[in-house]
Amino acid sequence: MKAAELRQLSEEDLKSKIQSLEENLFRLKCNKTIGQLDDTSALKTARRDIARARTILRESFQPSK
Repeated sequence: MKAAELRQLSEEDLKSKIQSLEENLFRLKCNKTIGQLDDTSALKTARRDIARARTILRESFQPSK
């Protein structure tokens, strides 16, 4: 997922996207544990997507001081 795509989402959409990415990461971890995950780089990609989305959420929607 590209950062430009994430920046176009609203705060609520971004939070729901983070939730779905975390669920996907959980499924990937479960599949890895039981030996059904062929592409282990998907774990790294999923973690980075979550981090990217959280960073954009923090940048864009943080309250003003």
